[in-house]
Formats: sequence, structure tokens, C-alpha cells
Amino acid sequence: MIIQPKSRGFICTTAHPQGCAGQVQRQIDYVTSKPAISGPRNVLVVGASTGYGLASRIVASFGAGANTVGVYFDKGAEGARTATAGWYNSAAFEEAAAAAGRKSFSIVGDAFSDEIKAKTIDLIRTELGQIDLVVYSVASPRRTHPKTGESFASVIKPLGETYSNKTVNFHNGEVSIATIEPATEDERRQTIAVMGGEDWEMWIDELQKAGVLADGATTIAYSYIGPEITHAVYKEGTIGAAKDDLDATSKRLDAKLKEKGGRSFISVNKALVTQSSSAIPVVPLYISALYKVMKEKGIHEGCIEQMYRLFSDRLYNGAEAPVDAQGRIRLDDWEMREDVQAEVAQLWADLTTENVYDLSDLKGYHREFFQLFGFETDGVDYEADTNPEVDIQNLR
Repeated sequence: MIIQPKSRGFICTTAHPQGCAGQVQRQIDYVTSKPAISGPRNVLVVGASTGYGLASRIVASFGAGANTVGVYFDKGAEGARTATAGWYNSAAFEEAAAAAGRKSFSIVGDAFSDEIKAKTIDLIRTELGQIDLVVYSVASPRRTHPKTGESFASVIKPLGETYSNKTVNFHNGEVSIATIEPATEDERRQTIAVMGGEDWEMWIDELQKAGVLADGATTIAYSYIGPEITHAVYKEGTIGAAKDDLDATSKRLDAKLKEKGGRSFISVNKALVTQSSSAIPVVPLYISALYKVMKEKGIHEGCIEQMYRLFSDRLYNGAEAPVDAQGRIRLDDWEMREDVQAEVAQLWADLTTENVYDLSDLKGYHREFFQLFGFETDGVDYEADTNPEVDIQNLR
């Protein structure tokens, strides 16, 4: 079939296998062009098929030579429907890891469930013995609690007051005002249940109980803070409440793991184009302005550059990881530089539909969004007949 992008708002309903493979290979090439990392040996990535989770797995495998287990919830092709981008990404990763002589295994299913946790533990025990790094990078709009059976749905809303600010339709460049009503207390509670730290802690507790978490192990989850422009809808909204819970969870995990020489971190990362960030009003326009400024200054990073810097400069740099006053690793340090934010704020004040392509990198945002799904990848013939059915090696 001829696979073309079909989008609906911030969702692309198709993905291209060769395009996704090309994006994975680009990340692998970046990592292998850099100095090797003396880091973890056996790594579990929960939420491993896209974004920071995928980049973490690539850096662990191709930067540190680690064996990896990836857990993710993706679907293969079915009839006229392509597989998800995460499926194609993972297939490409597994093939490249096997060619490089790395052990790697994939488990597809609901990471929130007891069943997938048990299946992962059995695999680790059988194939790797123990793991010394757990990356938790789950991004899901819904969660069913494995103990109570209650289902939760997250929302992207401010807390306390109605919020209005500029946003952009990144498909056509229309700048408008987005107005979002505040969340109810139950919506806040449910968002924390989905995006907070409870499931991360459940993973660590189960791994420890099963004896497959090595002494001295590290675990890390990812967060974002951002500038004042996005605070009402992010840091001070329902997502921010969930991230506060994630931060509190990390502190509890750090205390548990320290008993056996381990550690837990939150890494506050840079704003990037992801399917999740594309769904948040205001954020795509902010990212477009940010990209213009950071690219002009030569300090722009994508997922793979951020994760290589995390592993090489922070987690496995031969010294204690540098953290802020709250104990968090700050990979958003370049984004939050005063000169960067001052220039972004100036652009923000002037942005309109008429000048958005001149004053921001909206074209770059649009391109990166479709690259998430394997489109607009250099060297791929999108007019060629393509088989959407791709198998994943080492799928358990």
C-alpha cells in the first residue's frame, strides 16, 4: 500500500515503517558518533517506543553497550491500518540491537497492569538476572488501577481559574486565543492517578520484591517545568499536579534505594515536539518560538541529544549527579537561560497568524511532528508500495 500521513488535530492515524526506521537509525548514528558511556549493563525502559523512552533505550544500548528490556503499548498493522509509530520504532531498534550484538527484548501490553509487571520480571530473571537502571517514561491518557479496578482519565486544564493565551494550529499556522476552563477536583485527582508516580513506585517495589533489581540500581523519570508562558496550563495545572506527585515519589524511591546504594532522580527536560506536547494548548506555539531562538544560538537539542547528555554528563559522569535545590537533574538548563527566555518572550508578544512563519520555527515544528510517525524522513520514497506488516524481533 501507499502510506501517506493522515492527521486529525494533534493525532496522526498512520505511520510509515521505513520512515520510522530511518528516524531510529538517525538517533543510533548520533549516539555511536559520540564517546562511549561507562554506564548501566542491564536496563528496563517502561514506555520505550517513542520520545524520551526510545531515546533512553538507544543511548543505553548503543552508547553504554547495555542489554535492554522495553515495555510499551503499541499495535501492529491490521488490514488497511498501519502499525503505530512505536511499533515500527521498536522493530527497527530490535533489528539494529541484534545486528550490534546487544541483548534486547520487547514486551507489549499495559504497563499499569500486574500481568505485564509479572511478565517483565520473569523475563529479567530468565534472560538478564538483574537490572541496574529503570527508566520510567510512560505517557498515557488513561489508566486502570491494577488493585481497585478503577479507571482514570487525565485532562490538560488549569487549576483554580479560567486560562486564556495564544495558541497555534500547527497545520495551517492560524494563531488564536485558547480559553480553558479550570479542572474540577476529581479531574485533578484522576490526572495525578494517571500521570503521577504511583505506578512508577509499584514497578520499583515489584522489581525489588522479586530480587531482580540490582544493589546500587538507579531509576529515573522525566518531567517538565517550562517558562511563565506555559505555567498556567502546565506547571500550575493538572499536569503540574501530577508532576509534583512524580517528584514526591522520586524522593520516596531514593530513600528506599539508598538502603542498598541505589538512587532515584527526576530529570527535568527541554520542551520538545511530541504527540503529548502537541495536545497541550499554548505549548506548540511556545516550542516553535523556542526552537527558532535555540537553533539560532546553536544550542537546540532533540530527544536523543538530551538523553545522551543525561547519561554521559549527569548519570554516569564518574561523579555525583549535579542537581538543583529540589534534587532534580536539569536538562532544561539551556532552554531556561535568561537570554533564551528573553528572546522567546519578545517573539511571543509579537506573534500573529500573519508573521508566525517569520517569527517562529513553525515549519520545523510541523516537520518534527510528522517525523514522529515516520513521515518527512530524508531518503524515504513515500510514493513506493510499502508493506505495513513488520515483525518485532524478540517480542515476548
